[in-house]
Amino acid sequence: MSHVPHELHEEFPEAVETLHQLKTSDTHFARLADEYHTVNREVHRIETNVTPAADEVLEDLKKKRLHLKDQIAALLAAAANTVS
Repeated sequence: MSHVPHELHEEFPEAVETLHQLKTSDTHFARLADEYHTVNREVHRIETNVTPAADEVLEDLKKKRLHLKDQIAALLAAAANTVS
């Protein structure tokens, strides 16, 4: 299992500029990105044994991270469609 942090700019390398633009211009997107970052950091801390947690807690956090990532991906896709 990889214990690499899943930063948004690594998850969406083709959308780095759009990520930055949306973070600064869309409060809803900024909130989602901040929440993703917080959950992602906690997952990484658990996976690297910095913070102890039950397997169920880790799985719940991973599901939350995936849900946030899906929402972010949808907003990025919508932004790309408005630019095209």
